[in-house]
Amino acid sequence: MWPRLIAIWLLGLASSTGALGVELPREHRVPGGVATLSLGASIERPNATFNGAPVLVAGGPSHWTAVVGIALAATPGPANLAVQRAGATTSSQAFVVAPFRYAEQKLKVAPGQVDLSTEDLARYERERAHLADVAATFSDLSPTTLLLRQPTPGTRSSSFGLRRVFNGQSRNPHSGMDIAAAQGTPVVAPAAGRVIDTGNYFFNGNTVWLDHGSGLLTMVCHLSAITVKVGDEVSAGTVIGAVGATGRATGPHLHWSVSLNRVMVDPALFLAAP
Repeated sequence: MWPRLIAIWLLGLASSTGALGVELPREHRVPGGVATLSLGASIERPNATFNGAPVLVAGGPSHWTAVVGIALAATPGPANLAVQRAGATTSSQAFVVAPFRYAEQKLKVAPGQVDLSTEDLARYERERAHLADVAATFSDLSPTTLLLRQPTPGTRSSSFGLRRVFNGQSRNPHSGMDIAAAQGTPVVAPAAGRVIDTGNYFFNGNTVWLDHGSGLLTMVCHLSAITVKVGDEVSAGTVIGAVGATGRATGPHLHWSVSLNRVMVDPALFLAAP
């Protein structure tokens, strides 16, 4: 019996120096925010899903935490996380999504970037299907950290969640953070990960997606250059591109998005400092 208890204790100790030591993002249980839910202790990592998508579970045998991304389109009110533990039936853990009001921003862009031509619309539809597949990536890799570094120096706008109005026409809320930076400024990986997609897209311009593990993905857009390729393993701080104004952009800047369990969430919650 004692050898088994010692083995379990050592397993917990090893996890605490790794996954348990991972710093979590700031919690903000609103549309576009993050909920961190305690799952308690268990020898094996529980599996969790939210709205059918797998959820990142961090920690170790002495304590597990589900880190849940809440979609910008989520309706405020009761929500439920489905939890499956080894040898047990699926249980439900309830939490509440609070209402939150984001600002509105009015922008003027070229008419062709709002009312798409038949050709541009067809391109957008093709790209949307591809990007949905990219955003569904869920690898078994455990993130080394859930606190991210800002991908490029510059002033962070509070643009996440802004209701964009282009030439008087309302569009979906802004799903990332804009960082003001000069053309050509290096863009780095916000954490260790693997490049899962690169390309030039109608709205996003030159784009790089990184998989940091367990459904935590980041995306940088409007790049003037891309310096990595799909399959590359990168460390935090590795240069992956340069700031530009490709795609639908009114000038050079970086658009940075963070995706968790297939929904875009506020990148500011993952930064070590506001």
